[in-house]
Amino acid sequence: MDPPAAKRSRGSPAGPEERDAGAGAARGRGRPEALLDLSAKRVAESWAFEQVEERFSRVPEPVQKRIVFWSFPRSEREICMYSSLGYQPPEGEQDARVPFTRGLHLLQSGAVDRVLQVGFHLSGNVREPGAPGEPEHLYHVSISFDRCKITSVSCGCDNRDLFYCAHVVALSLYRIRHARQVELRLPISETLSQMNRDQLQKFVQYLISAHHTEVLPTAQRLADEILLLGSEINLVHGAPDPTAGAGIEDANCWHLDEEQIQEQVREMLRMRDSNGARMLILMTEQFLQDPRLALWRQQGAGMTDKCRQLWDELGALWVCVILSPHCKPEERAGWLQLLGTWDKLDVCPLEEGNYSFDGPSLQPTMAPSPGSEEQDEGEVAVTGSRHTVFGRALQAGDLHWEDPHLQRILAGDSYSPSLTGTVGGDKSAFDPQGRPLWLGEPFPTACARVDTLRAHGYPRQALRLAGAIINTLRLQRRHQLESYKQQKKELLQKGATCITNPEGWVGHPLDPIGCLCRALLEACRLEEETLSLYPDSGPEKRKVAYQHVPVPGSPGESYLALALEVALLGLGQQRALPEGLYAQDKVVRNEEQLLALLEEVDLDERLVQVLRKQAGLLLEGGPFSGFGEVLFRESVPMHTCARYLFTALLPHDPDLAYRLALRAMRLPVLETALPAGEPHPTPLDSIPSNRFPRWFILGHLETRQCELASAMLTAAKGDPKWLHVVLGSIQQNIHSPALLFKLAQDACKTATPAGAPPDSTLLGIALELGLQVMRMTLNTMTWRRREMVRWLVSCATEIGPQALMNIMQNWYSLFTPVEAATIVAVTGTTHATLMRLQLDTARREELWACARTLALQCAMKDPQNCALPALTLCEKNHAAFEAAYQIVLDAAAGGLGHAHLFTVARYMEHRGLPLRAYKLATLALAQLSIAFNQDSHPAVNDVLWACSLSHSLGRHELSAIVPLIIRSIHCAPMLSDILRRWTLSAPGLGPLGARRAAKPLGADRAPLCQLLDAAVAAYITTSHSRLTHISPRHYGDFIEFLGKARETFLLAPDGHLQFAQFLENLKQTYKGKKKLMLLVRERFG
Repeated sequence: MDPPAAKRSRGSPAGPEERDAGAGAARGRGRPEALLDLSAKRVAESWAFEQVEERFSRVPEPVQKRIVFWSFPRSEREICMYSSLGYQPPEGEQDARVPFTRGLHLLQSGAVDRVLQVGFHLSGNVREPGAPGEPEHLYHVSISFDRCKITSVSCGCDNRDLFYCAHVVALSLYRIRHARQVELRLPISETLSQMNRDQLQKFVQYLISAHHTEVLPTAQRLADEILLLGSEINLVHGAPDPTAGAGIEDANCWHLDEEQIQEQVREMLRMRDSNGARMLILMTEQFLQDPRLALWRQQGAGMTDKCRQLWDELGALWVCVILSPHCKPEERAGWLQLLGTWDKLDVCPLEEGNYSFDGPSLQPTMAPSPGSEEQDEGEVAVTGSRHTVFGRALQAGDLHWEDPHLQRILAGDSYSPSLTGTVGGDKSAFDPQGRPLWLGEPFPTACARVDTLRAHGYPRQALRLAGAIINTLRLQRRHQLESYKQQKKELLQKGATCITNPEGWVGHPLDPIGCLCRALLEACRLEEETLSLYPDSGPEKRKVAYQHVPVPGSPGESYLALALEVALLGLGQQRALPEGLYAQDKVVRNEEQLLALLEEVDLDERLVQVLRKQAGLLLEGGPFSGFGEVLFRESVPMHTCARYLFTALLPHDPDLAYRLALRAMRLPVLETALPAGEPHPTPLDSIPSNRFPRWFILGHLETRQCELASAMLTAAKGDPKWLHVVLGSIQQNIHSPALLFKLAQDACKTATPAGAPPDSTLLGIALELGLQVMRMTLNTMTWRRREMVRWLVSCATEIGPQALMNIMQNWYSLFTPVEAATIVAVTGTTHATLMRLQLDTARREELWACARTLALQCAMKDPQNCALPALTLCEKNHAAFEAAYQIVLDAAAGGLGHAHLFTVARYMEHRGLPLRAYKLATLALAQLSIAFNQDSHPAVNDVLWACSLSHSLGRHELSAIVPLIIRSIHCAPMLSDILRRWTLSAPGLGPLGARRAAKPLGADRAPLCQLLDAAVAAYITTSHSRLTHISPRHYGDFIEFLGKARETFLLAPDGHLQFAQFLENLKQTYKGKKKLMLLVRERFG
């Protein structure tokens, strides 16, 4: 019920009409709203800002600001609904417990300050009075919004409720009621785009300095990824801007924290509150009405990751609800009916991946033949029919809790064969130690029962069932190992295997390994009272602590050890990568979540023994283990799991740690696809997705493989034996040059710590990896090659002069001639390098000789690009310099271009060798041809320089070059320009230093008379050529051209007469062009 109008101003939310009216009043009564604001309002309501930027190439800053201004929600009723579920107290009353009422009170008491809006992001501080005798609390609140909807919120109060807290309400109401008092800035990316490089660097460094404790690890990680070409961050154009508004494809809906909602539902189930199922029904129906579901289905596009995760969690929650051990049959029937209805909807999301719905049941003797020929190597568990996210919940409808054996497992910790009596007395229901097993249903389903018991408030029963499942897994593994040992010889000879596990447990929709681990760890978690004994660590830094809790009926075992064992069993399982991008991404995410749980556990001696035992079993596990000796081609790699095990085992059993990590270095899908020694198809990136269309996450997996290798290299520092073993594994298993280069850089950095002597073995390995990268990428040019070559030279320099000379002597297999001549030889002989090497005179000359030999070889192989660098490098050695000069002369006869010859000729003049410069200039002119209409030819300046050089040398050289000029140049203005330059002064000093002429040469005398004749002839030919297709708009240019021609004609004694005859000939030949001829007569008579 709406409160009376008279009371709205004191405590009730205003509607959009009231707010807009208030805004209009603030601008002045009777004053119409600006057209800019009217338009910005409509755009802000319905267009994502990305759409605005795509539609218009440039959006003026004032327009951007108005769109950003109007994009914030304008109705207080919506804030009320999402903070208090639309709750309204009775008329005339206010419920202080309701977040909206509390937020309104905070606003009215002036608790909101420092409000700033940057783009589509609003932030501010909210102060709340503390309890009596306590200081006030300061909360920092952030709100993101888009198209008049709040899309995400964050508050320092760490509210764990379903709806917005009072502080978010206070800031939102401040923005609505005092919009024009809020400082407004454009998205931060707009500000950054206005900065130059120095300003950007200063901005980033100040930002890191102000928040270094929080952002430094992230900043370093991002910097490493940006510098790595093949990384995911470099495959994306641009960079994210949290203040720039939503994208066109992004969801436009009010923020509701799905994670908190899911936790709330589980909490209700744990309290056996019937509202849990009711809330889940409401949530499901609401999400099924999402219009994007139909759109995604029509377009055949996948939903966003966030939506996909939400639907996965909904499916898992429904499994918990349907499996409820205490619900009434009619309740379950009603839920199943609803699920059946939703399941048939076209828009109902499908389950991702190729996981089976009818997998094999847990059996104590389950041991499929590893070498079975019947199962094709590419065969994995596939489902034929359509399965939605509710399929497993519908399947759970067939399960029950009435099984006598199951009830006895759940009833107590002392269940054994001696207590079975006449019921359930089957000895196969117990392991050899007399501990109960749980058989007859798939492992994920059994784990779903454990999760259900936990969710519904039966933690002890969940632990008992978890124990029975683990007993079954242990027995099953024992039989698998026995089966493998019998067929090991045959399997190793075959060199290939098939997937014996029908489906992976890590990344499975029911998350079986995670369910078991969380149930076991929960029982071992120390209570808050125990943790409070350590007051130095604040709540935000407090680490979760666990203790060993004995397993009843299993002496010497603890739930903590069982959790570690189960996690390693699941993570180490050999399994095929599932179908689909999301399913593969979920495998990676689930693996990281499990490892994050394990990393919270401090390893004591007891857990280290478990770790060592499980690591040994993984190595001996054959086709059942991802660490087995033979792998299926499309097995999920073990890199991430192996890195955890390597780090954990290294202090206790280094030999086992290295064996495990080296076994895990394999990436079978690349080993099969790429024959030994074949380089990566795209050398500086990961293999493209079209080569392996199913392996969407291949780039991520290769990065994890590189991280494992880097961890081993770093740990093996100072141990030559393991360093060389690790190097061999890297060279065999890593196929991406970009990652190999990163490993080489990391190894070099580790080998040369500041203030300590370098590790020569590790430095040698870094160099060897760098050489391998050079060989792999030699025929694939990329901008990163220059960086790689420079790094390789610096690495060789760190090792010593012999390493540097070795790469110079073997340059053919490592570098292109240009790289070798311009980078390797030059960098290897710089003053800084020579000082770093601290060589005596003899060794220094040996290095120089090696560099000169390299430069000459490069010049012979690629004179076009390497001749000049070779000449420069050989300047101080006469014999080498002469050899380089002869290479240039030989190359000129072999087709070295005029541009390169002119460049070397200018270099020779600069070196004080004008006759050699003249020789090269004449060779260049012999190859040159400039047509009549090429007066802007790129070689014009070179020709004029060559003419100036010949003129300065004397009459003899000038006479020799004239025929070359006439033969190569047919452009009349250019010929006349050269002629005029030569007539301005006398020829310069000859080779012997004596001036050969006392006065300038005449254009009508040898040798210039030939050039004059050529220039006149060129003007005549060009004139006829231009007149053939001339248009009236070019008449003026042609008249100017004739003016220049006349100047050249007049250089001859009878030039005036020749020009008059030329004009008369034009008038007769082109008399049809009356207007043009009239202009000719007006100008020249």
